[in-house]
Parts: sequence; structure tokens; C-alpha cells
Amino acid sequence: MLPGSSRRALALVLTAAAALLLPALVPAAPAAARTAGAAAACPAAGMVSQHYHRGHNGVDIANSVGTPIHAVGDGEVTISGYEAGYGQWIRVLHPDGRISEYGHMTRRDVSVGDRVVAGQQIALMGSEGNSTGPHLHLRIWGDQSASWGIDPEIHLAERGVVLPCTPGTGPRPQPLVHPAESGRVVSARSADGRLEVFAAGADGIHHAWQQEANGNWSAWEPLGGPGNAELAIAPNADGRLELFALSGNTFQHRWQLAPSGGWSNWEGFGEGGRDIAAGVNADGRIEVYASGPVGLFHRYQAAPNGGWSNWEPTGGGPADSRVEMEKSPDGRLEVFALNGSTFQHQYQSAPNGAWSPWETFGGGGHDLTVDHNADGRLEVFASGPVGVFHRYQTGPADWSGWEPTGGPADSQLTSERTPDGRVEVFAMNGSTAMHSWQTAANAPFSDWAPFGTGGTEVTAAANADGRIEIFGTNHTGTYHKWQTGFATWSEWTWLNGAPGPAR
Repeated sequence: MLPGSSRRALALVLTAAAALLLPALVPAAPAAARTAGAAAACPAAGMVSQHYHRGHNGVDIANSVGTPIHAVGDGEVTISGYEAGYGQWIRVLHPDGRISEYGHMTRRDVSVGDRVVAGQQIALMGSEGNSTGPHLHLRIWGDQSASWGIDPEIHLAERGVVLPCTPGTGPRPQPLVHPAESGRVVSARSADGRLEVFAAGADGIHHAWQQEANGNWSAWEPLGGPGNAELAIAPNADGRLELFALSGNTFQHRWQLAPSGGWSNWEGFGEGGRDIAAGVNADGRIEVYASGPVGLFHRYQAAPNGGWSNWEPTGGGPADSRVEMEKSPDGRLEVFALNGSTFQHQYQSAPNGAWSPWETFGGGGHDLTVDHNADGRLEVFASGPVGVFHRYQTGPADWSGWEPTGGPADSQLTSERTPDGRVEVFAMNGSTAMHSWQTAANAPFSDWAPFGTGGTEVTAAANADGRIEIFGTNHTGTYHKWQTGFATWSEWTWLNGAPGPAR
């Protein structure tokens, strides 16, 4: 990986009818300034064709002309009329002082002074005003004096509705929190949408963070902690990230003191081992798995944001294995563990529940990554001496056989999902880096394509606007590469111009 000179300069012009383009979100308001309020309702069926960002004060939901539009919450209609650039539009004032605004309709079903309830149909979708296709433009204002809106997707998600959605009067289930990839370099988003990255070096852990969501990076900051550690990261139920570091006979953790805030000091968490993975239970409790010479052990929070259980044996598992964790569509955690001769998995029998015995999942290999399809089915990739293989769920408890995909031999693996739900997998060994992606959501994968030169570790994360960002290490430092468009990428380059920890 050679550092490049390209600077982050995204010029994303997203049309209202284009359902598969990449957005660039404005940073969300700090978590402390937001209140969840009452449950919301889905505003309209359809795909998000443009997200909220600096040049787009709202979110666009694209569908056909005549698609019903629903009030997102209880309130009073304060505007119902026509405006040249907006076409027919409606404003609703809600009891908490926030305002929802709906634009480009072909028909309005409510008048000024009407009282509406969450989920009530108020209009039909159209393409009036400045519009390139039929869609709902939804804005959320913090109050009547606000000059710029709030991200509608965050506003709705805090109230139980995740876009795209099915209209109705009740809230949808909270979105699943899928585990982040573990390894010598890890990345996750803070509660305000900024990516944070941690990389292990011989002198301990180093940390860098985006200065705003989807934005530029800070300088690297040394954090101490165990040298050459394996890392895992997971969010607490209140949004505070927690970092775990394992190296030989040392196991430590540290956590954010507030969502998106500063960090605690390192504290002891265990007595060492080979590798770790962390995930979040359906009820918000973090659970940590660690491998060692006699198999795998786990430890979990006794309550969301709370204290920890003692270490408990898991009934076996491959010794000194590489470990990854994912979440099934119903919220059950599943753990996959691989060493040179054995591949096994273990899963919760119910969300937040007890664990199954370890089951054989395949032969041995070098590394693994686990992700989930758009329909929730898990997909597992494993590398070995002849390339990369994969296996995927064909039903809630059924799996395909192993299938060869090609790719680099004995490679480090990572994966992430594109904004339209396609899994993309990245493989790096000492001489090359390559990637392969689903040709459509839930679909087969492309051929492997070159992605860069070799390295030692690789991980993927998603920006707040959905763009994938890749972090890689080699013996000279830590690099990153990010999507600049739906299928285009920057060059490999240092974070903030500095090499960071080498590995």
C-alpha cells in the first residue's frame, strides 16, 4: 500500500429518484442534546434516494406517484399549500416543538388547523416543484426558529423507525447492532457518527478519529495498553464505545466516559489469550469471547452499561483460534472460530439466551470474516493456502456448502456492506490486496479485483453516510482508503498525513 496524494473531496450530486447513490451526512447533533420523545410512524414506503447532508436539508424517499404519505407523529397542521420550488407541501407542529415537513406531493389530504396522529395519511407522493422524479422530501426542524433541519433518519431511528420502512401507526423494532470486525486494527462509529480507529503497535495502542462525521482525521494519539494486541470494539447500550485489547498474558479494556466523549484509563479485563471478538446482545449487553490454548471463554455485562460477569468456559472451541462474531436476523449472536485445522461455530438458542454446543463448520484456515446479507442471512468467508472460500445461510438454521471464490492465498480478511445492502469482502496478504462484491443485494459475488499492494492487517467500517472506509497496516504504518462514489475509491494514504503505528 503506497500513501497517495488524494484528498477527500466528495462532490455527490444525488437526484431524488436515484435510489442507489452515496450520501454525505452532516454531523448529527450531540447525543446529549437529543431526546427520543414519543414513538414515530413510517412516513412512506420506498427507497432512500438522497440522505441528509450539507447541501440537502432533509431525506428523500423515492417511490411511484400516488404512494401514500403519513404523518411521522401526532401534531397540528400549520401549513398546507403550494410553493414554486417545493410543489404541494405540508408542515406539522408536534407536541415536543419539533416540526415535520413534507414536500413535492401530488395531493394534500389535510388542511391548516387539522389535528393528525402518527401514521395518518396526509398526502400522496408526487414530483411537483424542483424534482427529478416522484419522491417525498421529508424535513425535521428542531423548533420554529431553526434555520437548518435535523437529520430525519436519526430523528426517526430514535423513535423506533428505520428507513426504508413499512407505513403503519406503530414503531418498528430497533435496528440490530452488528459486531465490528476484530483484529490488530479496528474501527467503529461514535454516537455522533464519527469513525474512530484503533491500531496496535509494539508500543501499545494508537487512536485517531474523524473530526466530524464523514470528515477529516485527527492526528494519531498514543494510548498505551498492551503491545501488539488483538483488539475488539463494541458500543454500550447508551452509545459509549468500549475497547478491548488482548496480548499474550495481558487483557485490558477502556471505554468512553460519555457518548462520543473522552476515554477512561486502561483497566484489567482478564489474563491473556490469542484472539477476541465482541458483540452486543439483543438487550444491549456487550458480550466478549476470547480464545486461548484450551478453547474459548466468554464474559458479558450483567446489565446494559453495567458490570461484568466472571469469565466462563464455552464448552470447547478451537484452541488459539481467530474469532469473529455476527448477529442473526432475530437478534441472536453467533460466534465463529478458526485455527489451522479446525473451524467451529456456536450460537445463542434465543436472543440474550444460552449458547449451543460448538458445532463443526469446516476445515482449518488462516483468517475469517463474517457479515450479513440485506435479508439478514449470515455470510462467512475464510482464507487458506488456495484462496478464499465462503459459506452462507440458506435459511434460519441451514447453511450452503463451502464454495471457492478465488482471491489471495492465506490472506487477512474483512468485510462491510455498501449503502444498498451488498456485502463487499476485502483480502490482503503480504504481496497483494483484492476485493469482491455482490453484484446485487443478496446476489452472487463478482470476480476478485485488485485493491492495492500487500500488508499485514485490514479492517473495514462504514461512514455515517454509508461509504466504506478501509484501514490497512504494514511494516511502515497504517493507511486508509475510502469510497469516493458508489463504486469508486481513493488511493491508499496516511491518516492525516502521518504513518501511525506499524505492524
